[in-house]
Amino acid sequence: MKLPFESGRRRRIWLMRHAEAAYIDEHGNITRDPRMVPLSAHGRAEAAQMAKLLEGAGFDRAVCSGLPRTVETAGIVLGGSGPTLEQIPALEEVRGGGAAASGDRPFEPRDLAQSLAVANDAGARFLGGESFAELQARVLGAVDALVADPAWSRMLLVCHGGVNRVILAWALGTDLRAAARMEQDSCCLNVIDLDHDGEHGLLRTIVRALNVTASDPAKQERWLTSLESQAQAFERRLRA
Repeated sequence: MKLPFESGRRRRIWLMRHAEAAYIDEHGNITRDPRMVPLSAHGRAEAAQMAKLLEGAGFDRAVCSGLPRTVETAGIVLGGSGPTLEQIPALEEVRGGGAAASGDRPFEPRDLAQSLAVANDAGARFLGGESFAELQARVLGAVDALVADPAWSRMLLVCHGGVNRVILAWALGTDLRAAARMEQDSCCLNVIDLDHDGEHGLLRTIVRALNVTASDPAKQERWLTSLESQAQAFERRLRA
């Protein structure tokens, strides 16, 4: 749309986190490769509910990270219509260190649950893997390229919890200390508007919605964070 009191236009990003993924399969096994996990049955139902919420959005561009859980989520939301889904690997989730150690001890479920608390600390890494500064640099590089392209107006962008927090911190004009304070539930929706003019480029960003879930918008049933839930599931499996 055209801006009402200045020259330029407003574009919109519907930023989603992928739906629930099957990090623990139906046999109770923890996945060996968290990059390649598909959605769970519950996750597919979540994505279908979000598809109904977004009916009529009129997307003219659709982008995901390319990891299976984002491809599957975006495909369900698009429902076989709309723009061709693009995959941008720079938007993949923050990469952990796998079996690496934290100091002199192995990583524990608690480390995962509280992993974002240090996101803004100098040199901090996600479970001994990629640093949060590295995550921020690659994600915002991809976002800058998307924003610089004038060919779209209404974008569906399906990413990950950590990636979304980087994008939201950028949109809010803050640093990564906000990362741990913004929850991203499975299959949640965030809405970001971008105001542009032809001379100065991006004028401002406006966050219109944050962490909206189609099945439980008032958060009456969600008390644990997504990382706490995932860590608890891993802990139960390890103790079994």
